Amino acid sequence: MENNYIEAIKREKNLDMFFNAILSLKNKEECDKFFEDIFTAKELIDIPQRLEVAMLLLKGKTYQEVGNVSGASTSTITRVSRCIQYGRGGYRQIEERI
Repeated sequence: MENNYIEAIKREKNLDMFFNAILSLKNKEECDKFFEDIFTAKELIDIPQRLEVAMLLLKGKTYQEVGNVSGASTSTITRVSRCIQYGRGGYRQIEERI
């Protein structure tokens, strides 16, 4: 039990460090450099695709339309849709800002 607690504290500390690193980036060039270093090539494709899927879903597009435009799988579209419906509102917040 104590190990789980210690691991949870460590994960939270690392997540805070990660968020602070992102918040410290000043422009797209810095984002590009940091993300290129920290994410794999596949992650750099998958993560922006999820954002595209979310923006299309929030515009009222059907799963089929989203799939046709984004190339995302049905499972990815479903996962993002669930986040929009039951998540913490992050996608909607970003939609309002970009």
